[in-house]
Amino acid sequence: MNGRFYGLGVGPGDPELVTLKAIHILNQVDIIIAPETIKDKGSVAYDIIKGHVQDQRKVVFQVFPMTYDSKELDASWNRNMEEILTFLFEGKNVAFITLGDPMVYSTYIYVMRLIRDKGIAVETVPGITSFCAAASRLGIPLSEGNETIAIVPAAYQCEQIDDILHFADNVILMKPSRGFEKTVQKLEEHQLLENTVLISKCGHEDEKISYDVKSLLGEKIDYLSMLIAKKRRQK
Repeated sequence: MNGRFYGLGVGPGDPELVTLKAIHILNQVDIIIAPETIKDKGSVAYDIIKGHVQDQRKVVFQVFPMTYDSKELDASWNRNMEEILTFLFEGKNVAFITLGDPMVYSTYIYVMRLIRDKGIAVETVPGITSFCAAASRLGIPLSEGNETIAIVPAAYQCEQIDDILHFADNVILMKPSRGFEKTVQKLEEHQLLENTVLISKCGHEDEKISYDVKSLLGEKIDYLSMLIAKKRRQK
């Protein structure tokens, strides 16, 4: 009998924000897959949950490179999937941990589809998203009443960014490190810079917050960053 595949959202960074259900599954499964971007450089998701895991020996690290090269990404997903499938076909239950929520801009989504196509039972456990955690950390409501909200993958320089900044009341620009200058320029064009805040590594010990986004031009922006822009000034 095949094992079961779990996708566990472990939240944005604070170990206390990991859900009880995720902790329960982590200690019930046979294998925990911890993604890392560079071999032997550590896993941010694993750092969040390691204090909750009773048996560290069942943790398997897999490399998912931080690249925009689709061929390299496909190769890593397929290679890692084969290892996961080996465990599952042996009847082992496997948990794949991921930052934030598994269904929001997550590597897990691609792995889940590949696993599911093999007829393996899949269960996804939600986690707290980085932008919800950031809003709480900053005391900034993401939407009120009939306000609209847009979540944009800034790293890919969305072609509809002008329309989004024009029509949405609240905009979350995820991972803006790539093309940061252009993103800041767009926010300035739409007169949103004054009501924009950047937060990096929300919930981590080295968290950074900046309310003067333009002053960051020329600096290196951490990959785990986001911009929250609002049309209405906070009271």
